[in-house]
Amino acid sequence: CKFEKWIMPIFDQMLLEQSTENVWTPSKVIARLGKEINDESSYLYWAYMNGIPVYCPALTDGSLGDMLFCHSVRNPGLIIDIVQDIRLINGQAIHASPRKTGIIVLGGGLPKHHICNANMFRNGADYAVYINTAQEFDGSDSGAQPDEAVSWGKIKGSAKPIKVHCDATIAFPLLVAATFARRFHAGASTDRP
Repeated sequence: CKFEKWIMPIFDQMLLEQSTENVWTPSKVIARLGKEINDESSYLYWAYMNGIPVYCPALTDGSLGDMLFCHSVRNPGLIIDIVQDIRLINGQAIHASPRKTGIIVLGGGLPKHHICNANMFRNGADYAVYINTAQEFDGSDSGAQPDEAVSWGKIKGSAKPIKVHCDATIAFPLLVAATFARRFHAGASTDRP
């Protein structure tokens, strides 16, 4: 398949580099893929170009995991250390500067758990927005209301978290347009002569 032909040589090179450099982490693997993809329509490309880490505690879930498995059979030895990334995620929350953190969760599940859990180590996030269609009645982490995270200390009790019951692919672009993009464009218009 096209994906396999593209990614296997990258994994081969990463295995060679591992023997002379550090062990790989999920975020380092993702940064490498952002570098190799060389496509301006990819958020991984832009994250790599701007030195923004992309964390994925479930890197092996999906086709990338399948490719890692196939590579390990063909050419064993590539090591991806998830614990280093957990330390980085938690460290970013603990040492956040300025001293406030906010969470925007699109969907839920494992990524939601990790980002909320990281904020527990700093006595909770100051802001939280959950955007998903999951319901509370099934007991899933995705369906949990923000007050569940407050009870664990993942969100501060003084915070005013909100859950938006909507598909994230609909709600998030609207949220960005109404906040970040509006602010960016307002600043750009005041900078003009």
